[in-house]
Amino acid sequence: MKSKKDKRRLLFYSLIILIMISYLSVFTIDYWSQILTNYKIKEELEGKYQELLANEEKLSSEATKLLDPDYVAKFAREKFMYSKDGEMIIRITE
Repeated sequence: MKSKKDKRRLLFYSLIILIMISYLSVFTIDYWSQILTNYKIKEELEGKYQELLANEEKLSSEATKLLDPDYVAKFAREKFMYSKDGEMIIRITE
């Protein structure tokens, strides 16, 4: 038979273990929620990063094209309605 002292000691250790488990579970749940939030933020940022990479590639290509004088002349004619000698500009409205 167990004595009263042994039962108290067992109860005391059980309470200590229960408190430790409760404490650890609360912090574990909190950390998991932070981890999940960080994963969502990471996915959003990776999407934005991919968009920026595509935009950078497009702008780099455009910058390379702008080094060509023929392309610059064609671009200026189309964008700003400039014409060569002897050309006529006709505007077509939709």
